[in-house]
Amino acid sequence: MAQTQTIDVGAASLECTVNGSGDPLVVLANAGCSTGYLERFGERLPRSQIIAINMRGVGASRGPLDHATLHDLVSDVAGILEALQCGPAHILGHAFGNRIARCLAADHPAMVRRVILVAAGGLIGPSMPLGSSFRDAPPTKLTGPECVALGARWLSPASDPSILASVECWPQVHIAHLATSQRVPRDEWWTGGNAPLLVIQGLDDIAAPPANGHALRDQLGERVQVVDIPRAGHFVIVEQPDPVAAAVTEFIGGTR
Repeated sequence: MAQTQTIDVGAASLECTVNGSGDPLVVLANAGCSTGYLERFGERLPRSQIIAINMRGVGASRGPLDHATLHDLVSDVAGILEALQCGPAHILGHAFGNRIARCLAADHPAMVRRVILVAAGGLIGPSMPLGSSFRDAPPTKLTGPECVALGARWLSPASDPSILASVECWPQVHIAHLATSQRVPRDEWWTGGNAPLLVIQGLDDIAAPPANGHALRDQLGERVQVVDIPRAGHFVIVEQPDPVAAAVTEFIGGTR
């Protein structure tokens, strides 16, 4: 049974849900999004204990963001792992969450076993910036389909926006989370320390073009595995959950 609690970590107070048993797998959502859609995905991984952490400004999680950096968000996650005494853990970061996952592996290598990067950008950006309609959205929670209607390029043309009904997003927090990464040089998180990396990416992803995963593999060699999934975009983990779950299971099963 899932257990949700709020844990104070330094300047932040974070909402965390723990469900299942087995190897701990921390899941980190897209910028400004709650982890509900990742918790549902975690049901496909019955041998893992899913630890879902809402970052500052999302759901019941609180903490300053105006001058925060990616390292601050990483310290939040590290504090949760210490409080739960569940490390070292596998880390799965989706979209912006992959940057937190990689930076965690770089800043706190002893806490991390393997890192799964889903829809991982950071080097090669989208062809167009985020639309002004999304940036000007009110500071309230929106559903995934509402975000897509405002210009969030999260899906493959083959996907129905209704599949994002379980996604909750606060657009203004989304912008603030992205800013934490802009305050940190890319080389401080890009390589994910020395952890083994699995990159799962939709071939129709225009927010984090799949060339990012291929560039990471070219740079780091055998430490990186890349799984390309057709008919999927930035929310590949919702659009094509079965092949994503199969790739994650095989990757983290290699450490048993």
